[in-house]
Amino acid sequence: MTPKAEAQSSRFDLIKWFAVVALVVVGVVGNQYYSASPILYRVLALLALAAVAAFVGLQTAKGKSFAVLVKEARTEIRKVVWPTRQETTQTTLIVVAVVLVMALLLWGLDSLLGWLVSLIVG
Repeated sequence: MTPKAEAQSSRFDLIKWFAVVALVVVGVVGNQYYSASPILYRVLALLALAAVAAFVGLQTAKGKSFAVLVKEARTEIRKVVWPTRQETTQTTLIVVAVVLVMALLLWGLDSLLGWLVSLIVG
Protein backbone atom coordinates (compact mmCIF):
# COMPACT_ATOMS: atom_id res chain seq x y z
CA MET A 1 0.00 0.00 0.00
CA THR A 2 1.35 3.38 -0.92
CA PRO A 3 1.79 6.06 1.77
CA LYS A 4 -0.91 8.21 0.17
CA ALA A 5 -3.40 5.32 0.08
CA GLU A 6 -2.46 4.42 3.66
CA ALA A 7 -3.08 8.00 4.83
CA GLN A 8 -6.41 7.99 2.99
CA SER A 9 -7.32 4.70 4.64
CA SER A 10 -6.40 5.92 8.12
CA ARG A 11 -8.48 9.08 7.64
CA PHE A 12 -11.49 7.02 6.62
CA ASP A 13 -10.76 4.61 9.48
CA LEU A 14 -11.15 7.46 11.95
CA ILE A 15 -14.52 8.32 10.43
CA LYS A 16 -15.56 4.67 10.61
CA TRP A 17 -14.56 4.46 14.29
CA PHE A 18 -16.60 7.59 15.00
CA ALA A 19 -19.54 5.85 13.29
CA VAL A 20 -19.03 2.78 15.49
CA VAL A 21 -18.98 4.94 18.63
CA ALA A 22 -22.07 6.81 17.41
CA LEU A 23 -23.92 3.52 16.86
CA VAL A 24 -23.03 2.35 20.37
CA VAL A 25 -24.18 5.66 21.86
CA VAL A 26 -27.43 5.48 19.87
CA GLY A 27 -27.98 1.96 21.20
CA VAL A 28 -27.39 2.94 24.83
CA VAL A 29 -29.48 6.12 24.66
CA GLY A 30 -32.22 4.43 22.64
CA ASN A 31 -32.40 1.54 25.08
CA GLN A 32 -32.82 4.01 27.93
CA TYR A 33 -35.32 6.18 26.04
CA TYR A 34 -37.49 3.21 25.06
CA SER A 35 -37.28 1.51 28.45
CA ALA A 36 -41.08 1.16 28.56
CA SER A 37 -41.09 -0.85 25.31
CA PRO A 38 -41.03 -4.66 25.43
CA ILE A 39 -37.55 -6.00 26.07
CA LEU A 40 -37.68 -8.24 22.99
CA TYR A 41 -37.84 -5.22 20.68
CA ARG A 42 -35.06 -3.47 22.52
CA VAL A 43 -32.82 -6.55 22.42
CA LEU A 44 -33.46 -7.02 18.70
CA ALA A 45 -32.67 -3.35 18.05
CA LEU A 46 -29.47 -3.59 20.11
CA LEU A 47 -28.41 -6.74 18.26
CA ALA A 48 -29.04 -5.04 14.91
CA LEU A 49 -27.03 -1.98 15.97
CA ALA A 50 -24.24 -4.22 17.28
CA ALA A 51 -24.13 -6.10 13.98
CA VAL A 52 -23.92 -2.87 11.99
CA ALA A 53 -21.25 -1.48 14.36
CA ALA A 54 -19.23 -4.72 14.07
CA PHE A 55 -19.53 -4.63 10.28
CA VAL A 56 -18.33 -1.02 10.15
CA GLY A 57 -15.53 -1.76 12.64
CA LEU A 58 -14.35 -4.72 10.57
CA GLN A 59 -13.95 -2.45 7.53
CA THR A 60 -11.08 -0.59 9.24
CA ALA A 61 -7.44 -1.66 9.18
CA LYS A 62 -7.51 -2.65 12.85
CA GLY A 63 -10.79 -4.47 12.33
CA LYS A 64 -9.34 -6.45 9.44
CA SER A 65 -6.27 -7.37 11.46
CA PHE A 66 -8.58 -8.46 14.33
CA ALA A 67 -10.52 -10.68 11.90
CA VAL A 68 -7.25 -12.24 10.75
CA LEU A 69 -6.24 -12.81 14.37
CA VAL A 70 -9.56 -14.56 15.12
CA LYS A 71 -9.21 -16.72 12.01
CA GLU A 72 -5.64 -17.73 12.94
CA ALA A 73 -6.70 -18.42 16.53
CA ARG A 74 -9.43 -20.76 15.31
CA THR A 75 -6.86 -22.54 13.14
CA GLU A 76 -4.52 -22.94 16.11
CA ILE A 77 -7.27 -24.14 18.43
CA ARG A 78 -7.96 -26.99 16.02
CA LYS A 79 -4.33 -28.10 16.38
CA VAL A 80 -4.57 -28.46 20.17
CA VAL A 81 -4.45 -32.01 21.50
CA TRP A 82 -7.09 -32.01 24.22
CA PRO A 83 -6.69 -34.36 27.20
CA THR A 84 -8.89 -37.40 27.51
CA ARG A 85 -11.54 -37.67 30.19
CA GLN A 86 -9.30 -40.01 32.21
CA GLU A 87 -6.33 -37.61 32.05
CA THR A 88 -8.55 -34.71 33.10
CA THR A 89 -9.97 -36.67 36.04
CA GLN A 90 -6.54 -37.81 37.21
CA THR A 91 -5.08 -34.32 36.98
CA THR A 92 -8.04 -32.86 38.86
CA LEU A 93 -7.67 -35.44 41.63
CA ILE A 94 -3.95 -34.69 41.93
CA VAL A 95 -4.67 -30.96 42.21
CA VAL A 96 -7.33 -31.56 44.89
CA ALA A 97 -4.98 -33.81 46.85
CA VAL A 98 -2.13 -31.27 46.74
CA VAL A 99 -4.50 -28.49 47.83
CA LEU A 100 -5.72 -30.58 50.77
CA VAL A 101 -2.18 -31.49 51.85
CA MET A 102 -1.07 -27.86 51.64
CA ALA A 103 -4.14 -26.75 53.58
CA LEU A 104 -3.35 -29.24 56.34
CA LEU A 105 0.29 -28.18 56.44
CA LEU A 106 -0.62 -24.49 56.64
CA TRP A 107 -3.27 -25.19 59.29
CA GLY A 108 -0.73 -27.15 61.34
CA LEU A 109 1.92 -24.43 60.98
CA ASP A 110 -0.59 -21.74 61.93
CA SER A 111 -1.68 -23.72 64.99
CA LEU A 112 1.94 -24.33 66.05
CA LEU A 113 2.91 -20.67 65.63
CA GLY A 114 -0.24 -19.56 67.44
CA TRP A 115 0.56 -21.92 70.36
CA LEU A 116 4.18 -20.68 70.51
CA VAL A 117 3.11 -17.04 70.52
CA SER A 118 0.55 -17.71 73.26
CA LEU A 119 3.30 -19.34 75.37
CA ILE A 120 5.63 -16.36 74.91
CA VAL A 121 2.97 -13.66 75.42
CA GLY A 122 0.81 -15.31 78.03
